[in-house]
Amino acid sequence: MDGSRLHLITERRVVTVVRRALARGHGGRILTPNVDIVRQARVCPEVQSFLDDATLVVADGMPLVWASRLTGTPLPERVAGSSLIWSLSAGLATDRRSVFVLGGDSPAIAEQAADRLTAQCPGLAVAGHLSPPFGFDADPLAVDAAVETVRTAAPDVVFVGIGFPRQERLITRLRAALPNAWFLGCGMAVNFVAGQQHRAPVWMQRAGLEWAHRLKCEPRRLARRYLRHDAPYALRLLAATAVRR
Repeated sequence: MDGSRLHLITERRVVTVVRRALARGHGGRILTPNVDIVRQARVCPEVQSFLDDATLVVADGMPLVWASRLTGTPLPERVAGSSLIWSLSAGLATDRRSVFVLGGDSPAIAEQAADRLTAQCPGLAVAGHLSPPFGFDADPLAVDAAVETVRTAAPDVVFVGIGFPRQERLITRLRAALPNAWFLGCGMAVNFVAGQQHRAPVWMQRAGLEWAHRLKCEPRRLARRYLRHDAPYALRLLAATAVRR
C-alpha cells in the first residue's frame, strides 16, 4: 500500500507469532505504522529502512485499514501499539516471560507502567524499566548507557516509547545487542499504561477518530502534523486507492 508492506494479521495472531518465535529462540521487531509514518516513508530512506527491517508490520491507523479494503486485500483489523502492549504482556505472562519498559514523559513513568502491566498480567516478569530524560538519544554516551542497561537486564520483549522515529533508531541499536529479544516501538503507550494519559473512547478508536482525541489533548504539538500533513495525505491515499480500484 503506497510502497508500504503491511501484514494481513490480527492482534491476537501477532501475540502468537511472538510467543512461538521466543520459544524457538528467535527475536524480531514489530512496527505499527500510522498514516504519518507511511507518509514519511515515501520521502525518507531512514523511515523506509525501519519498515524494511521489521519482522511484523501492522497498521496502527484506520485510514490504512480503509485503504486496504479498497485494494481488495483488506487488513483484518487495526493493530495499535497502545493495545498491543497489553495483549503482548498478557501472552508473555502465560509463558512466564519478561519485559523491559523504556520511555515515558517523566522519571517514574516506566516504573508505573511496569507495575500496572504486572498487576494486570499475573506471571509477567519485569526485567527492568527506564525513563531517560527527553533528548537523551542525542548524546551517544547516554544511548550507550541505555543500551547496556537493557542488554544486562536480558528481557524477552522490550517496549520502547520515546516517540517515532527516535524509538526506532534506539531499537536498531538494541536489536544488535539482544538479537533473541523482540521489540515494539509504542510511542505514547507507556504513558497510557502508566495512567498518566488516556486513550480515546473505544467508539472513537473504531471510527478512526482517535487522532481527534489526541489533537484535543495536545493541540500545540500535533495540530501542524495532523491537519497540515497527515489528514491531506490520508485523503489523497484513499482517493488514489479508490481510483486504482
